[in-house]
Amino acid sequence: MAKLETTQARITRLFDAAAGGKNNFLADKDTVRHFDQATPALTNAARAVLEFLSRMIRHLATVEGIDQFMIVGSGIPSGLPAGNRLHDLARRTAVSDPRVLYVENNPMVVAMAQATIEPFTDLVRVVEGDAREIDDVLRDHVVQTFLDWDRPMAVLLLSAYSLDDDEHAHYVIKRLRHTAPADSFLGLLHTTFDGIPPELLPAIRDMLTMTLPHLAIRSREEVAALLEGLDLVEPGLVWVPEWRPGDGDLACRDEPSSSGNFGAVARIP
Repeated sequence: MAKLETTQARITRLFDAAAGGKNNFLADKDTVRHFDQATPALTNAARAVLEFLSRMIRHLATVEGIDQFMIVGSGIPSGLPAGNRLHDLARRTAVSDPRVLYVENNPMVVAMAQATIEPFTDLVRVVEGDAREIDDVLRDHVVQTFLDWDRPMAVLLLSAYSLDDDEHAHYVIKRLRHTAPADSFLGLLHTTFDGIPPELLPAIRDMLTMTLPHLAIRSREEVAALLEGLDLVEPGLVWVPEWRPGDGDLACRDEPSSSGNFGAVARIP
């Protein structure tokens, strides 16, 4: 088993800490405090991301009829209310019993999820894997056997932040879209600096260099290029608070760009 790294912040634990979750350590909480001192936005942005993920799951299950989900890099956020984790939402909204497969590169998240989720349901599996090693992920025995690769599914790439090489990022998207069955969907979450005021950028860049040096940051045009050739579900590639918002989704509603993330769902032909 991989050694847990508890002294340095990790992005999935960072968002979990910002959202009030329990799957994080002191280093993650300290980083959240440092970011909020530079620009008090991370906590609200984390909430906006969680709200987006919840809406995306609901839409895919209720409107598109998807009952299989492969979620890559969610962190399985514990900041969501009890009974409202991503697999809970899928189960409540899907027409039939949905299968949810989490792929995580954080050993802590994998271990906790395997101990606290898998024993209570046959419809959720958690495997250790990394979007940067997408070929290994797709060859994994559980990935191959737990999901039915002859039927449509939703592949949600929520760890695009780890793909800091553009050529490799395009390769990962290509592998996912060509491996998923016809009529599947690809969901994408991506971090950006587009909405940060220029005067705050130096402080943010310095903080990232110290805490998350390999975080992939892309402009809207660069994110759109990753999705080129796919049919985007309305409203397309937008700030996450703008993607089919509900009445109760309040995080970053007045200033969507403060979420720091774009989101999109695309149909795979």
